[in-house]
Amino acid sequence: MKKTICSVLFLCGIFVFSQENVKNDTIDTTKTAEIQEVILKAQRKKQFADKAVYTFDKEALEKARYAKDLIQTLPELQLDPIENTLKSTKGGKTLFLINGIEATDMQIRSVAPSEVVKVEYYDIPPARWATRADVVVNLITRSTETGYVFGADARSALNTGFVNGSAYANFTKGKNNFGLEYSINLRDYDNRKVHSIYDYQLDGSHYRTDENKVDHFGYTYQNVALRYTRAVPDDYTFQAKMNLDIYTTFVKGNGGSIFTKDGLTEEHGMLKNSSSNYTTPTLDLYFSKNLSKKDELSVNVVGSSFTTSTTEFAKEWIVPSGISGFDNDMNLQTKQTGIVGELAHVHTFEAGKLSSGYRVSNTNISNDLQNLTGFSEYSVNYLEQYFYTEFSGKVKKFSYRIGAGLTNIHNKSAENTFDQWSFTPKVILGYQLKDNQSLRFASSYRPVSPWSAALSSNIVQMAPNIVQRGNPFLKSQQMFANNFIYSLNNKYFDFNANLFYRYTDKIINQYYVLDEDFGYALTYENAKNSQQFGVQVSGSYKPFGNNLLVAKLNLTPASETIRTSNGALIKNNYLANNFVLSSEYKSFSLQYQLNIPVYTLSGAFLTTNENQNHIFGSYKQKEWTFIAGMYWIGMPSEYKTKSLPESLVNYSRVNRIMNNKSMFILGISYDFSKGKKTNLEKKLNNSTAPAATF
Repeated sequence: MKKTICSVLFLCGIFVFSQENVKNDTIDTTKTAEIQEVILKAQRKKQFADKAVYTFDKEALEKARYAKDLIQTLPELQLDPIENTLKSTKGGKTLFLINGIEATDMQIRSVAPSEVVKVEYYDIPPARWATRADVVVNLITRSTETGYVFGADARSALNTGFVNGSAYANFTKGKNNFGLEYSINLRDYDNRKVHSIYDYQLDGSHYRTDENKVDHFGYTYQNVALRYTRAVPDDYTFQAKMNLDIYTTFVKGNGGSIFTKDGLTEEHGMLKNSSSNYTTPTLDLYFSKNLSKKDELSVNVVGSSFTTSTTEFAKEWIVPSGISGFDNDMNLQTKQTGIVGELAHVHTFEAGKLSSGYRVSNTNISNDLQNLTGFSEYSVNYLEQYFYTEFSGKVKKFSYRIGAGLTNIHNKSAENTFDQWSFTPKVILGYQLKDNQSLRFASSYRPVSPWSAALSSNIVQMAPNIVQRGNPFLKSQQMFANNFIYSLNNKYFDFNANLFYRYTDKIINQYYVLDEDFGYALTYENAKNSQQFGVQVSGSYKPFGNNLLVAKLNLTPASETIRTSNGALIKNNYLANNFVLSSEYKSFSLQYQLNIPVYTLSGAFLTTNENQNHIFGSYKQKEWTFIAGMYWIGMPSEYKTKSLPESLVNYSRVNRIMNNKSMFILGISYDFSKGKKTNLEKKLNNSTAPAATF
């Protein structure tokens, strides 16, 4: 592990001394020496302590269909062909904004390339987004003018149930903007092969269950959004947004297993059917007022109320007698209400900018549950408060952002009440080595609340003598993260090397325990701690200095450990990787994506990430774009899980979706715009908690 890290650092040194010196030429200056305000003309990228600012030349603007094409060229972003959305090559959650407002994929598509001023890429998100995303991308556009824009996109496999579709329309007149969006993602796969093994000792006997199952499963996710915005420049902005999420999913599985007890073998039949559905209406209200030239006050309120229905019926029986091994019949009705409110103030000084705010989120969940233990009714409430303030500025070659916050987590259930206040500081320091090189250091500390499934008291039968349940007594985990980053960019390279170390106290860990009623239970605990360290090398290489050929790489040699509550040390080393090769020539574009899945720690298990081996291309003809591609070339999508040696149950699972092996995709897109549209500069972005399921 040490040899690998040293090798990567040696390569970083080679990059430092082989760099090309590029001069800066600013086209916009301001008296305020803050890190957000510099736009460059001669150099495409400007690196600050917490973000990079990208601008685009005339050739790039002319080739792009819409703003999404421009953002896709950023060195650490790639197009996810499965969902047709943009994501980070480094993984984690990416949040997209347009002038500070959270934006959907279709909103980014609705922005014409000529309207793009710059793109801010935050690999260290500011305080107001730090708890919601790992990467933030903010698209800055031009001023308001009358105009309209609309478009549609459809992509489908030819021989299986795979469909992505969307449509959008925006109209602007004067200070008013109206927007409407619809999207659908449909999956219907009838050939998913699952092989699972449970091996364990119980009451002095040795048990083994070897399962082979074929599933028919799928889901349909639909989103409808309607927006109204009124923006009066240098005065106020108001936005009302109605959002409707419609989600349904199903699984129908049949198969068999070989059940062994102390050398005696039985042939078992098995089936598992499950479904879940919800419709989530959300109202998002936003208002921002300029109190003076240096002060701005913003208010954001988001609310939702909906019901989630989840059913599961699973059983196993002895063949041919038909004697039952187990029956699991679960019905869960969850009524969920969530509200988020945030108040923020920004004051601009000569030396920098001070941002302060308060956010509160409350989620109440009422459950009607029928499961193995009978019928029960219980309610839970999750309350989180967050006070924050941060100051950002720049002094010569030094840039900085210093923040402090106070977080309160208050989780209440019938079994337990957890209340905790945590101080959450953050420090970001940056130094410009040369025009195209910089060093950055970031350190932060924050709590992470348990998710609803981990806190649930629900019980689900997984196999004979094996159940899964949550733990209502979980406490929040505390994360301490440090990053030391070297950045280099020139005509050919846009490169980051991040030496990172993360320590998590009271980390939430999933593991097997003895259960007097069922045998073994897979549940959750607050382990003592976890540590993760390594080097992440990411960026792009353009051998010709343009987009004719671009290679994007993410390579992360790392080591991770977990110290369980009983003192056992679990350790894992891995080499995360991701490779993208793309080419653009006139109206043609081509892209190839590849990775080698690796095992990473996930509670009591080691799990692999999804494999990639995709190629896809497009041809643009005026407002029309034609798409073709093949996903998972020569292989199905595959997901592997295996237990650790310390586990009481030796478990393994291999999941392969045979339908999408060498899946051929065809698609067509139409995008049209005339004039210009309103873009809201919104400073607060929130959403209520996702649907609670188990």
